[in-house]
Amino acid sequence: MEQVKAVSASPSLNERFKLAFGLTALIWIVGLVGHFTPLLEWPALAVYVLGSIGVVVWRGKSKGEWAEMYLAGGDRAKSLKWGGIAGAILFCMDVFNTVMWYKSGKPPMMDMQGILVNMNFLYLFPVLVLAEEFLWRGLMLSSMIQKGINPHLSVFVTAMFYVLNHFAVAPVGMQERALMGMMAFPIGILGGYIVLRSKNVWGSVLVHMVTMLSMILDIFVIPNLVYSYMH
Repeated sequence: MEQVKAVSASPSLNERFKLAFGLTALIWIVGLVGHFTPLLEWPALAVYVLGSIGVVVWRGKSKGEWAEMYLAGGDRAKSLKWGGIAGAILFCMDVFNTVMWYKSGKPPMMDMQGILVNMNFLYLFPVLVLAEEFLWRGLMLSSMIQKGINPHLSVFVTAMFYVLNHFAVAPVGMQERALMGMMAFPIGILGGYIVLRSKNVWGSVLVHMVTMLSMILDIFVIPNLVYSYMH
């Protein structure tokens, strides 16, 4: 207990804690303003990606906080093992749900398909995954836990922030934002507990990468398979 109090009083930890929530607030404000302009949520998405990666890399390089943000140290093998298991479960659930959507005649991700195909953003998915994991499970979750906040509450709060963030930065229709938010919640919960138990973020990155792969199948592969089967 004394060690937790000592760590929570660290100026460096307090800086990371404020940066995590300050960056989130900035992203949401930019997204809200952009929504009512021709730029839509694109500026907020740029702040999200560049800000998340930039802040974490800056803290790691200037302060040597890689382990404190769970990007180094901890039990990486354990993290990756459980990340692979959780990712496989979510992959199967997502593919099944998408097949059901298409069978009911309701393509779920038309706006996102346009962004990925017509605007060639598909290859930036890994960068987006890193930005998301660095902010929510790296910067924010680590600072909350190290400040002595209840670990279960910390996992839940960061997962909910991750869900709500889709409404602030996704330049797609509200239905697709809600669908992505629904996908985000189990990623946030499972990824959060993997990081909590292993003190290493890379298992959560793996969960996220695998679910992003399932999303690509949702858009490019499953529709053709379902329509071929039905006809």
